[in-house]
Amino acid sequence: MIVLKKVLVATDFGPAAESALRYAQALARDSGAELHVLHVVEDVLARAMDGYGYAAISPEVQVDIEHAGRKRTEALLSDEDRREMHAKAATVTSNSPATEIVNYARTNGIDLIVMGTHGRSAIAHLFMGSVAERVVRTAPCPVLTVRNPEHEFVLPDALVPVSAQREMAAKP
Repeated sequence: MIVLKKVLVATDFGPAAESALRYAQALARDSGAELHVLHVVEDVLARAMDGYGYAAISPEVQVDIEHAGRKRTEALLSDEDRREMHAKAATVTSNSPATEIVNYARTNGIDLIVMGTHGRSAIAHLFMGSVAERVVRTAPCPVLTVRNPEHEFVLPDALVPVSAQREMAAKP
């Protein structure tokens, strides 16, 4: 038996992350797990620093980016998610998303990480790398990667036969 108490979904708000969120919500709901949604905001202020310690942008820009990231992350969760799955939204600032996702999982005792993957070509992967690949290699728990679009097995309740819904409801 697989026991999931805490499920983390990492999001960049893209289509693959939307699919990953649906998977994470379904897994958390079906297993009675707590759902965590994490977004890593780029630290543009640190990237904009020149060799002399001067930033090419205003610090307010970073504050605005962080505020917008928090607001979008919070908006991914409904009141029902918060009530049923004790869902939590978190936003952190870093230029290393993979490191932050793994650190969050380790710090919060996450049992499963769910994240979208873009399915880039080998050449794009060579130059850009893959956050999902780095997370898979370093995570303290299993990682489910979800490509978009691919085989979809999370269905809206309206598409699940009534007999299957009754069976699921009857489970202890």
